[in-house]
Amino acid sequence: MIAGIFGTVQNPTKYISVDGSGLFIFINNILKFTAVIAGLFLVFQIITAGYIYISANGDPKKTEQAWAKIWQAILGFIIVAAAFVIAAVIGKITGTNPLTPTIYGPQ
Repeated sequence: MIAGIFGTVQNPTKYISVDGSGLFIFINNILKFTAVIAGLFLVFQIITAGYIYISANGDPKKTEQAWAKIWQAILGFIIVAAAFVIAAVIGKITGTNPLTPTIYGPQ
């Protein structure tokens, strides 16, 4: 709690404040937001590829374009998901948690 001119201010987040930990919390939130955006982009790409596939009317070039778009969208999402899996595996091996690091400072 901080007391001052405006009275008592409490931390509005559920996070315990440690000097310097705000940067890691911010980066963690950015990474989670990026994963959500990647998921939304995947859904959008699948829908547009499906539209291209439906409107191809047997045209092999458009059908190939739709399948390429689906493949690229899924591959991109696999890469994003693999980044989180690799970070978790590294955390288990090293005994740390790179997705939510903790800063230890002077006591």
